Amino acid sequence: MAAATKGRQIVWMDMEMTGLEYKRDRVLQIAMLITDLNLNIISREFLVTIHQDKEVLDKMNDWCKENLKEIAEESLKSKITEADAEKMMIDFFNDNKILPKNNPLAGNTIYMDRLFLREYFPKVNDHLHYRLIDVSTIKELCSRWNKPVYQRAPEKKNAHHALSDIKNSIEELKYYKEGFLKIATDEENKE
Repeated sequence: MAAATKGRQIVWMDMEMTGLEYKRDRVLQIAMLITDLNLNIISREFLVTIHQDKEVLDKMNDWCKENLKEIAEESLKSKITEADAEKMMIDFFNDNKILPKNNPLAGNTIYMDRLFLREYFPKVNDHLHYRLIDVSTIKELCSRWNKPVYQRAPEKKNAHHALSDIKNSIEELKYYKEGFLKIATDEENKE
C-alpha cells in the first residue's frame, strides 16, 4: 500500500443488538463494508448473524422485540458463535488489506458499536484505529450550522438490518460531504 493511501480506506460497521446496554445485551448481527476516500464501496459485503440463546432473546427490550423479530429468529437458528464472528471479521480485514491500527471505524452512532466491539470482539476492536467517523455527529452539526443543507437531507430509511443500514449511512455521509462544507448565511440559518 502506497504511503499516500495508507489508512485512507474507511471501515463501515453496523450492528443489531438485543439492546443498548453493552454489559448486558448481546450482538445479533454485524455488517461491514470498506470504502475508499470518496466513499465508494471497494469491498464485498460482510454480513453475519450470530447465535444467541432463547434466554438472551427473551430479555430483549420491547423496541428490539418489535423491530428485530426476523433478525432474532435468524440468530436463534444461526450456528455462528461470537468467537466465529470475530475470526470472520479479522479475515475480512486481512482480505481487504486493512492493517492493524490503520483505518477508522465509521457508521451512525458508531461509538455504540465500538462499545460492543470492546466487550465481545476485542481482537476486532484492537485491529481498528481509535478514531471514529460518526455520521450522526455530522448530521447534528449540520442541523446547527447549516440548516438549509440539513433540511434537504434525504430521509433516512430505518431498515434495522445491519447491511442496509450501513449503505444508508454511506449515502448519508456522501450527501453531507457534498453539501455541509458550504457555509450557509446567517439569514439561511435562522429557524
